[in-house]
Amino acid sequence: MKKNTLIAFLLLAVVSFVNGQPAQSSFGVTLCGAEFGQNNLPGILNTNYIYPEENEVSYFAKKGVQIIQLPIRWERIQRTLGGPLDVRELSLIEKFLDACSARDIQVTLIMQNYGRYKINNIEYIIGSQMVSRANYKDVWKKLATALRNRKNIYAFSIMSEPNHMENYSWFESAQQAINGIREVDRTHTILVDGDNYSGPETWVEYNDQLKNLIDPANRMMFNAHCYFDEDRSGEYKRSYAASGANEMTGVERIKHFVEWLQKNSKKGFVGEFGVPSNDNRWLAVLDNFLQYLSENNIGGCYWAAGRWWKNYPLSIEPSGNSDKPQMNLYAKYLVQTNKTYTATAKNTRTATVVDPINAYASNTLK
Repeated sequence: MKKNTLIAFLLLAVVSFVNGQPAQSSFGVTLCGAEFGQNNLPGILNTNYIYPEENEVSYFAKKGVQIIQLPIRWERIQRTLGGPLDVRELSLIEKFLDACSARDIQVTLIMQNYGRYKINNIEYIIGSQMVSRANYKDVWKKLATALRNRKNIYAFSIMSEPNHMENYSWFESAQQAINGIREVDRTHTILVDGDNYSGPETWVEYNDQLKNLIDPANRMMFNAHCYFDEDRSGEYKRSYAASGANEMTGVERIKHFVEWLQKNSKKGFVGEFGVPSNDNRWLAVLDNFLQYLSENNIGGCYWAAGRWWKNYPLSIEPSGNSDKPQMNLYAKYLVQTNKTYTATAKNTRTATVVDPINAYASNTLK
């Protein structure tokens, strides 16, 4: 065997197995609650909003979840534009990071603000006179500074679903957030949503310019959100039949985003997807969708879980001791584990670091 051939063979062998498991796309779940109470900002903890509890983290860790997304509100972590980060909110985020670290789970921190900030209950778009891009850069620079030594951060997701940005370019705002983070942190991955709710089918129309964003650390990924109902909202107001869905609906929608990534040599993630449990045909759509992502080495996070979702039809929060049907299907795409965790685990364990950029590159060496 020639030397170059041997090196290539060994490289493939290394990247194809991680901890004895075949290399695969990283999948996780969004644990909601900290972003709730959007009409009560900053709101009262445990009245208007909550943070996930350790038993929720343990449940998903045992299921093989590798990533948990934590959505937060800008108005809570920074009560005044340009001001300091709120000490208590930051401590709650760090407590959650500790709980996940003890269970070998990576965390994506999401700013769930849709391209806006509320002042006296009035929304202002980033880039406007009231909420400048300098304000947006400032909050991300401060967050990155506070969390830059955290080893189990999968990514900073700089804004969830910007939309209707009017004359205030999302491209320009995103670049300012990237600049702010990179002034203090060259290590963590940055996740960038697209305009128009990060929809994959309109990605090229609304977001082709995002390929020109500059990340000095070259650790940036793009994030699409994909639902399978008629209006792509994820509300699933109409039935499977009335929505005109078929088993390949998810693949047909997400492929526009995947093809854009491939054409532009970019790295991607799908930060939201989910189905209701009222019709098993939706599960078949989800199965084909996840298989397609896996084949293209793209990870993602299911939307959603969290103990306040109650009767939310997409939720995979367990009901008592029973797994949701969506969870039973999703489990086959997760890393199976027999690990057990105790309440004192965080004192004795450190997280296994998952590098989304290197993992993505390694999985494409096929």
